[in-house]
Amino acid sequence: MDIKKLAQEVFEIEAKEIANLSSRITADFEHAIHAILQSSGKLIVSGMGKSGIIGKKIAATLASTGTPSFFLHPGEAYHGDLGMIEENDIVLLISNSGETDEVLKLIPFLKHQKNCTISMSGNEESTLAKNTKYHLNIAVDKEACPLFLAPTSSTTATLVMGDAIAVTLMKLRDFKEENFAKFHPGGSLGRRLLTTVGDVMKKLELPTTKPNATIKEVIQRITEGKLGLVVVLDESRIKGVITDGDIRRAMESREKEFFDLFAKDLMSLDPKLIDANEKLITASAIMSENKINSLLVVNTTNDFVGVVQMYDLGI
Repeated sequence: MDIKKLAQEVFEIEAKEIANLSSRITADFEHAIHAILQSSGKLIVSGMGKSGIIGKKIAATLASTGTPSFFLHPGEAYHGDLGMIEENDIVLLISNSGETDEVLKLIPFLKHQKNCTISMSGNEESTLAKNTKYHLNIAVDKEACPLFLAPTSSTTATLVMGDAIAVTLMKLRDFKEENFAKFHPGGSLGRRLLTTVGDVMKKLELPTTKPNATIKEVIQRITEGKLGLVVVLDESRIKGVITDGDIRRAMESREKEFFDLFAKDLMSLDPKLIDANEKLITASAIMSENKINSLLVVNTTNDFVGVVQMYDLGI
């Protein structure tokens, strides 16, 4: 057997089914989106088996993109957890067949409580489809499973429909990076968007020197500072910066006079600065744009207070 070909067949089958899914979108999708947007409650997702596993991912995606959501196991719901569903909540029920008993058992309670219900199934004539307010068709013509038994294309279709809901809601809510970061403070994006330069900058034993410092003193300060640079100050004001690269280039181009040079002869007069209150994402953009790996940090009165480097950004 050609293993590579077998894998490619799976990709081709599922890709075709996903492409067909877009033609199954009806007005119910739009109505469901508007209902979620107007709701003051949560979007609760429920499903059994493989549908339940996909439902957990859908709920997680929604929760992280601005729609309060959680997954509720239908079996647990029927045995007491229905109390987690409040009147203002919208409930998304998932069943490929539309006839899953554990899911259908929830409908009488939801109708009695007058919850708005949305269903996903592969059968528009199913019991589930007929007993929910809005139905999203996730029908597929072919599973990738050679026995046509294991949910493959159908679970992928369910996942994509869930992504379509989440992304549509994101766009309609104008959900931005800053919003996403609030729900992901531990991730690299959250770190860059929520953390300030002042939170991570080096501020102790900073390598500094004066304009009249000798080249030997400059080299010594660069070595002691372990940042690959020394900041030239007049009082607390930045006059320039000298990097280890500046030292190497001067040794090559000004070899004869090298040891007669002073800091003011080597320093770059226009180092890149950043305010300590700026976010890391701003520091990252400045470094990338200027192809540098260090920024000098100043406070609101433009005094030198620290150094931030690329590896401090966690990217």
